[in-house]
Amino acid sequence: MSRLTEEDFNSISSTKDLLATLEDKNISFDKVKEILSYNEELRMLQIELVKLQNHITLHNKRVVVIFEGRDAAGKGGNIRRFMEHLNPRSSRLVALNKPTEIEKGQWYFQRYIKELPNPGEIVFFDRSWYNRAVVEPVMGFCSKTQYKQFLVQVPEFEHMMYEDGVIIIKFWLSITKEEQGKRFEGRKETPLKRWKFSPVDKQGQILWDKYTYYKEEMFSKTHTSYSPWVIIKTNDKKLARLEAIRHVLSQFDYEGKLESATLLNPDPNIVMRYYRSSIHKID
Repeated sequence: MSRLTEEDFNSISSTKDLLATLEDKNISFDKVKEILSYNEELRMLQIELVKLQNHITLHNKRVVVIFEGRDAAGKGGNIRRFMEHLNPRSSRLVALNKPTEIEKGQWYFQRYIKELPNPGEIVFFDRSWYNRAVVEPVMGFCSKTQYKQFLVQVPEFEHMMYEDGVIIIKFWLSITKEEQGKRFEGRKETPLKRWKFSPVDKQGQILWDKYTYYKEEMFSKTHTSYSPWVIIKTNDKKLARLEAIRHVLSQFDYEGKLESATLLNPDPNIVMRYYRSSIHKID
């Protein structure tokens, strides 16, 4: 059986060299190739994100990227890859805890308004005001009146932001019931991920159909031309991360975009607007 020698390692200076050496020695490297290809593609896309951030800062744009989806769909992992190399002075993560007693007495959107981006800033929401569209009614955390009022107000709320120049990108990360179940089991069995598993997660599988109903209601009431829902298939987590970044990059004309070393248009079989996803029966 062929193997890499010390001399081989000393001669390798790039991913391309490594793959070529493995191929020359007839060593099976499909899994290695997959990992290295993903890492290289991610690196090139993250370079483009840095360019985009410079553009947003230079032109005082305000950008909101919302990540919604069922539990274990990959919201946190996606956001980490987006933010990994961005300048923290002009990018921010918002992941709010449950509202305080004072916040419960305020207008529902009030605590989110103060988190909106300043000029030149991009803000990532790990869940957002859309908690009231799906999680809260499913779990009984809001009344029917509060829920109905939210659905009436949210298109107007987002339209006001749009008219004021805020760019809103809304992602729904779509995962199948079977894959969600596997990821829940993985969380319980992995000590470093066990903190992610909560009593609410347990209900994710039990109340799957109820989540589906409220998700579809949310799409039908809040998918608009100025603030559309973008669905991403996330059963393949790595592919989903790459395609989510591509979608964001595709929405801007920024300096240096034409010099990109990789494809910047997302795969339409992985990333699609709500009206297309309804045809393809996305979870």
